[in-house]
Amino acid sequence: MTPTIVFIHGSNANSFTFAPLQRELALLGRRSFAVDLPGHGFDAMFPEAFQTQDAAGIAEAPSNLAGVTLQDGVDHLVPILKRAKDNGPVIVLAHSRGGATLSALGNAHPELIDRMVYATAWCPIDRPIGAYMALPEFGASVLDEAAAVLAADPSVLGAIRMNWRTGDPKLLAVLKESMLADGSDDEFRVFLASLQSDENLDVGGDARVNPETWGRIPKSYIRITKDTSIPVALQDVFIKEGNALTPDNPWDVHTIETSHVGFLVRPERMAAILAGLA
Repeated sequence: MTPTIVFIHGSNANSFTFAPLQRELALLGRRSFAVDLPGHGFDAMFPEAFQTQDAAGIAEAPSNLAGVTLQDGVDHLVPILKRAKDNGPVIVLAHSRGGATLSALGNAHPELIDRMVYATAWCPIDRPIGAYMALPEFGASVLDEAAAVLAADPSVLGAIRMNWRTGDPKLLAVLKESMLADGSDDEFRVFLASLQSDENLDVGGDARVNPETWGRIPKSYIRITKDTSIPVALQDVFIKEGNALTPDNPWDVHTIETSHVGFLVRPERMAAILAGLA
């Protein structure tokens, strides 16, 4: 039976960002489904203050993602994957922060996933996410500089709010480097416009993968070598730790020479890899 490839987006993103990849997969005869996690896609909110760039209004407007948890994302995915399983095997791909959701899903519901694919995605194995950020392999990341895009106090708002419509040229340059350094300025601005302002705070805390459940699902890691958000050296740490945790079920590894979201803008190579897995 033909597999369904299910996509889980990263931080402040949504199902829309997978549209070019889904088009390419359709031309290769592969079925796919892009998920909007709770509070994303057309369920997202943009405070009116974003239209006028009223900084005080942006900082103070309530967020519909306040209190939303990682578990809410898992609960949202379960009925979707059950329906997909009715039509054959299910491959689930997570990008970036979406890896935390995929890991939690694999821990709790391995029966719903026939293969996990992490595309330059977080995959805490030996330590929590925060501890990976202290490793030297994370040193090449520009995420600390990009954090200037924060537009509200997360502890007050109860969510993470980004002002992607900033006009600060230095910040825009850092954001481009963190996402799409190998893309044109126009491609970067189009991608930036697809992002939503808010993201939930909960990324799983100390949650790590469970070798008894997550560890028995076939898994692939797609290394993105020019990534300056999750450097390839850190991606290789996830691969090394995963192989040590489940030596009888090692990672199936692929490599794409692009930036953090480059494969979403130019999806041909990623589509070919996924078509092969399917």
